[in-house]
Amino acid sequence: MLEIPESNHIARQLTQIIKGKKLKNVYANSSAHRFAFFFGDPNHYHSLLVNKTVDDIQAYGGLIEMSMNDTKLVFGDGVNIRYFEQGEQLPEKHQLHIEFEDLSSIICTVQMYGGMWAFVDGENDNFYYQVAKEKPSPLVGKFDITYFESLMLTVKENACVKAFLATEQRIPGLGNGVLQDILFNARINPKRKLKTLNEIENEKLFHSIKNTLIEMIEKGGRDTEKDIFSSYGDYRTILSKKTWKNPCINCGDDIVKQTYMGGTVYYCPTCQPIL
Repeated sequence: MLEIPESNHIARQLTQIIKGKKLKNVYANSSAHRFAFFFGDPNHYHSLLVNKTVDDIQAYGGLIEMSMNDTKLVFGDGVNIRYFEQGEQLPEKHQLHIEFEDLSSIICTVQMYGGMWAFVDGENDNFYYQVAKEKPSPLVGKFDITYFESLMLTVKENACVKAFLATEQRIPGLGNGVLQDILFNARINPKRKLKTLNEIENEKLFHSIKNTLIEMIEKGGRDTEKDIFSSYGDYRTILSKKTWKNPCINCGDDIVKQTYMGGTVYYCPTCQPIL
């Protein structure tokens, strides 16, 4: 799934490879998928996008926006984006195929769910798209401790730390995946009540969000997610489906794996006590 590290890394890859290329053909919804979402009629994507030149690619939260003058193409967090050079074997099934004039291609597939939205700038009022563009990323200076603490005031009194960080789009692109290492680095349990954090813990959590995400991006994303060349990232996750059977790297205790709030959480009961 695209979260902040992967969307930023892939946006950089696409900028290096396809910026300046002209779209020759667009095939949308060739392999129908129940949870592949499009803006308007996907049959119109070819006429909307063909002959347009890629001007810019930016990451917003867990989304990637490709700009072609006044036309946008946005990839949602459940979309797998792969790049193929001319002559490479392309997947038979896909939800979006973009062919460029040099006959290279981008193939997008959806496994669980994902949006691929093509539209003229200003048309798309999708909540997730709008909030991702409006709210400051943890990677920028505007996301400072004052802003972070203001977000804390928006949650219910008994909310847990996971609910604060990964729901309601308070921090777009920060999901259950990157949450695990952020909380481990801050030594805070995902099930802990937000109101029990003291000032020092608030600051540790704030700095862990910024530092952990920056490290993930610098290393090309997490080792649980793939880039546009189908390569896993070089950031080795501390807590994930790949590592949870290993002992805690800090104290050696067993890692706990639990289903919580609609997803899986991992934590060290010694280093991250619930209290």
